[in-house]
Amino acid sequence: MCRVVDLRQAVLAKNDTYAQTLRTDLAARGVAVVNLLSSPGSGKTALLERELTLARERRVPVAALTADLATENDAKRLARSGAPVKQVLTDGLCHLEAAMLAGHLRDWLPDDTRLLFVENVGNLVCPASYDLGETLRVVLASVTEGEDKPLKYPTAFGLAHLVVVTKTDLADAVGFDEAAFRAHVEQVNPGAEVLLTSARRGDGVGALLDRATAAAEGAPVHEPVMARCTSELAHDHAHDHAHDHAHADDHGHTHDHGHTHEHEHAHAHEDGADALARTHT
Repeated sequence: MCRVVDLRQAVLAKNDTYAQTLRTDLAARGVAVVNLLSSPGSGKTALLERELTLARERRVPVAALTADLATENDAKRLARSGAPVKQVLTDGLCHLEAAMLAGHLRDWLPDDTRLLFVENVGNLVCPASYDLGETLRVVLASVTEGEDKPLKYPTAFGLAHLVVVTKTDLADAVGFDEAAFRAHVEQVNPGAEVLLTSARRGDGVGALLDRATAAAEGAPVHEPVMARCTSELAHDHAHDHAHDHAHADDHGHTHDHGHTHEHEHAHAHEDGADALARTHT
């Protein structure tokens, strides 16, 4: 049983509501969302371009939305695949949120789309906390980033349904220890599958598409332990919050839940995420 005070809930509750609504609406349209998270420079765009190209060759109705702080470079690269692509400029915001995604999909997403790949902002901190209504959450790391990446970013790796290693053509040159990396993933996310890929050589290309297609067709998706704990914490928080309000009302007390309360939760959000992550490392 997870007993950590999850301060994220007050900040993220609205996003979670949007995410669930978006997930339900897209599922009704037959659309599965694949949320791709990584550090900047991981090779995420290069791999996604190869996967989109392969999807088009296999006649899988696919689309991609890519988020960046300032440029449209990634959208131009992904568009070479022939798939419908939309660029989202976040103007400095370090992550996507469910309401933002829903707004950008409105009147854009082709009706026949079955797989939507969302290339999140290059960042392994903020995006990890935001559900986008995805069917499959994938975290990527290149061999050049080191074997301890999962330990440095336990929330991102701990909430992933699938882990992808990129740039394996450079593994020997940088001395990448695959066994150590896999052990670190297992430490923060027991049972998570790790795929090895090289967009340059073509190694492992298509594996991500295969997993995404299977998930879209209803195949079981790995359930991270941390996700189960987050769900338990959310339930406990809601129960305790409702109990506290009922108790206060019985005694005729009033509560001020204005801007100050929300502001304090916003500042505590990352500390709460870190505390949750530490319970599983």
